[in-house]
Amino acid sequence: MEGEDDGVLRCRASPKWTPFPDLASDGSSTGACNQGQQRRKGGDHVTSNGKIEVEQVISKKLQLKRKAEFLKTDLMHQLDSQVHDFMDSLIEESAILEPAPVPAVFSPPLSDKERGKLRNFRPPHGEGKHFVSRRSLLDELLEVNHIRTIYHMFIALLILLILSTLVVDFIDEGRPVLHFDLLVYAFGQFPLVVCTWICMFLSVLLVPYSLFHMWVQTQCGFYTHPGLCSLLFGSVFLLYQAVGVGFLPTYVVVTNSLPPASCFIIILEQVRLMMKAHSFVRENVPRVLTWAKEKTSPRPVVPQVSQYIYFLFAPTLIYRDKYPRNPVIRWSYVATKFLQVLGCMFYAYYVFVRLCIPQFRSISLQLFDRRAMVLCVFNSILPGKISHSLPKIPLHSPLTLVWEPKNTCVRLISFAGVLILFLGFFSFLHCWLNAFGEMLQFADRMFYKDWWNSTSFANYYRTWNVVVHNWLYYYVYRDFLWISQKRFRPVAMLFVFTVSAVVHEYILAVCFGFFYPVLFCLFMCFGMMFNFVLHDQRKGPIWNVIMWTSLFLGQGVIICLYSQEWYARHYCPLKEPSLFELLKPRSWSCQSGLTEDSDRL
Repeated sequence: MEGEDDGVLRCRASPKWTPFPDLASDGSSTGACNQGQQRRKGGDHVTSNGKIEVEQVISKKLQLKRKAEFLKTDLMHQLDSQVHDFMDSLIEESAILEPAPVPAVFSPPLSDKERGKLRNFRPPHGEGKHFVSRRSLLDELLEVNHIRTIYHMFIALLILLILSTLVVDFIDEGRPVLHFDLLVYAFGQFPLVVCTWICMFLSVLLVPYSLFHMWVQTQCGFYTHPGLCSLLFGSVFLLYQAVGVGFLPTYVVVTNSLPPASCFIIILEQVRLMMKAHSFVRENVPRVLTWAKEKTSPRPVVPQVSQYIYFLFAPTLIYRDKYPRNPVIRWSYVATKFLQVLGCMFYAYYVFVRLCIPQFRSISLQLFDRRAMVLCVFNSILPGKISHSLPKIPLHSPLTLVWEPKNTCVRLISFAGVLILFLGFFSFLHCWLNAFGEMLQFADRMFYKDWWNSTSFANYYRTWNVVVHNWLYYYVYRDFLWISQKRFRPVAMLFVFTVSAVVHEYILAVCFGFFYPVLFCLFMCFGMMFNFVLHDQRKGPIWNVIMWTSLFLGQGVIICLYSQEWYARHYCPLKEPSLFELLKPRSWSCQSGLTEDSDRL
């Protein structure tokens, strides 16, 4: 019985797996099945029933085959559409900072019809950056043992810096000295910083949203001159951006002489909130104007207050009504990221105290010359030592609170500039943004890309800070092309560089308390030049080596020159400052030797 049952099962299964159903009725397997069914049931009806069953199976197979072919065609169409969309967005994203050919700069004049289309064209809402759920790149890479070992090496270096500081303190003082006067100084007047931030945040929360709501009412047909109202509300918004968010926080920083870290908190938040307010208005105004023209619904779609508040805290500068969200919050992940931020802060403290401050304080007491500058730059990048026979300097300030032998100062500089670069990237772009993204369940964590693999500066600019790059691309580069009717692409690229350079130099000038446009010159001169020389067509490992060499050298120049200028302005203050003397770099004329003014440090 078991053999017969197995035979019946095999006979019923065999047509199901027949690769050529049209030949199944003539094959030997079908005959064997018919004979097995005749033996099992007996009689002429069994043969007839077996035939009917096989025909039904074949018919079902043909239906399934046609359905599979239809699904295959539909799937291929969908896949092809998605690939085309992906490639279009990739090409569009890579278009920024790409040099256009010279004939495109002065293209022939457009026809009246084309000009009319461009004049009436407004980038629609939502056609820009597409947010998708994805992890940060370092979170994925740190799951690989080889990459995690590099992370462990940086932790080991921090441990060595801490141990060296404790050992030196024990030798000099006879006991470990756990003082963090530099951190206390850098984050001084913190209550004023918190109050200033609260005022900035509340103003950005209330003023732009209220102005936008009132402007929407003027577009709903209640006013006879909506264009004039748009001009009025736009002027009020720009005035608020310039005075309310721009001037007042800077005035608080300058008049209260806030220390550097406290200045950076206020000024960086000032820039961030200004960019967010611009994005909110820029994304929603075209949507309301489109509704006013087409009247597709009774009222325009206006963002809710909760959506605007979420955007103000979200780790992105591009406004959307909705973002991809994670289902849960991993509070252990949040705690880990904040602990890593704290660790990076102490890491930077030990780098400055053990490696940077001894070097630059001594060099700042010498007359500025080319040899001192070259040594300063390369000692900021490469490991080495430098010795000076200098008198003992009073240690009255946290800025000079470092170990110093009585006769000779041995300066060990071990990749200080590179460490600061890595610490800034890891602490803010990875840890800080991921911590806030996790708390807000913000699922798109692409805050940066693999900038370390860049073979061109054009690619480096696009991948180092994706958050700021997206804002510059969509609201500066693309809007410039829209205003200029998609002409003068190199001019648009130059405008992006200029805006970025001016904002970076503004931040450093306000936070350091002096104007020394080193970063601006690096952006506008070497940055622009490298963008054309080291462009996207450069491939191969040698170009990545050149990119890293340039990056290390630029970082060393920035740290060296700004540190020299910082100490020179404290060692050589001006008794009767003029505008020229305030703008002139003090490190060019500050001579060596101890003065009475050095005791003020």
